Amino acid sequence: MNHPNPIALRTGIRQHRAQFLLLVLITAFIGSMVGMERPLIPQLAQSVFGLTSKTAMFSFIVAFGISKALSNLVTGRLSDRWGRKRLLVAGWLFALPVPWILMYADHWNWIIAGNILLGIKQGACWSSTQVMKLDLASGRERGLAMGVNEFAGYFAVGMVTLLVSWIAGTYGLRPYPFYAGVLFSLLGLLLSLFFTKDTRHLRVAEAAQPADSFGERPAARSPVPVITQAGTVNNMNDGMLWGLYPLVLAAKGFTIAEAGAIIALYPACWGIGQLFTGRLGDLLPKKHLLFAGMTLQAATLAALPFVEERAVFVGLSVALGIGKALVYPNFLAAIDESTAPTRRARAIGTFRFCRDMGYALGAILTGTVADAFGTEPAILLVAGVTLASAVLIALLNSKVKTQKSKSLHVEPSSHL
Repeated sequence: MNHPNPIALRTGIRQHRAQFLLLVLITAFIGSMVGMERPLIPQLAQSVFGLTSKTAMFSFIVAFGISKALSNLVTGRLSDRWGRKRLLVAGWLFALPVPWILMYADHWNWIIAGNILLGIKQGACWSSTQVMKLDLASGRERGLAMGVNEFAGYFAVGMVTLLVSWIAGTYGLRPYPFYAGVLFSLLGLLLSLFFTKDTRHLRVAEAAQPADSFGERPAARSPVPVITQAGTVNNMNDGMLWGLYPLVLAAKGFTIAEAGAIIALYPACWGIGQLFTGRLGDLLPKKHLLFAGMTLQAATLAALPFVEERAVFVGLSVALGIGKALVYPNFLAAIDESTAPTRRARAIGTFRFCRDMGYALGAILTGTVADAFGTEPAILLVAGVTLASAVLIALLNSKVKTQKSKSLHVEPSSHL
């Protein structure tokens, strides 16, 4: 009878360094596919397809958000049954037509179709790489693992945003900026197909270990609903920024290249910051980092409608990136800490489903409000919702403290 090699079943980033770094590179290509279109589609909507309604213009974000959310949910449920690698490869197959559709679409409905495919691909690929990194990491490395993962994806979004903005400013909106997407999708598919290894076996081995080896036990009052609402609101305001930020900067007189440079700072700082905030979440209470990040996002968004100078826009983009960096890796690490290894893929898929529905909600809400009342009220409304989300996290902190104080006077319950 063949027994699995016990060394191969150990978790830890150092133990699986080569595979972990490969997944980091693949995540960068995943993020690059979003960066390819982030600064360009709102301008294509206006200048090529003649759309004036914000609701119609942001329909591509709604399509992306819904398809990505559903893809996350399906990936989470199928990951243990089919394997992480198979879903990763399948996701890249959906990506292959996307840049060609964006290059040659002659009707807005094709842009929507392309973003449906992009959403399916993002959900399948990004969920798979996240779960695979959590499988590889040991219990006290999961914040770091998510920080590195999200750094790779969002730093790539920023850098490719800058690249395609320069290409568009020099050679036009189409087709040249989207050639980058052809390269990224092919490289991502080939690396995933020929070099990645599945990690399901590590999840099974980890589940057999003592409970405290995979993080905090679930609390009597689960933090998952509060974390999930914050994730949804986080992506709601990101969906708003995806649609409105290029238009706000264009209305202020910035060129495509200038606006792209300012917009690129936001995901770039979001990505770089997560190298530090993910690890910080392993050392400090994650709820404090989530509250700080959501509050900073709310304050920055509230200031956005009143800015005129380039330097201030640069500062706001940096602050937005820091606010996102404080929360993004710690959402996933906190969910993982409240979940047994055997339920990891499903729990993360469910969270990512709710979180990415925020893209659709943000696009619908801000498009409707912007058409009815103008851009500034739409931005301020989303800032208010973001602040309310931070308040809910603060209330969770107070409830957890109360529960801990009460638990000092009773016998501990049996562990799950």
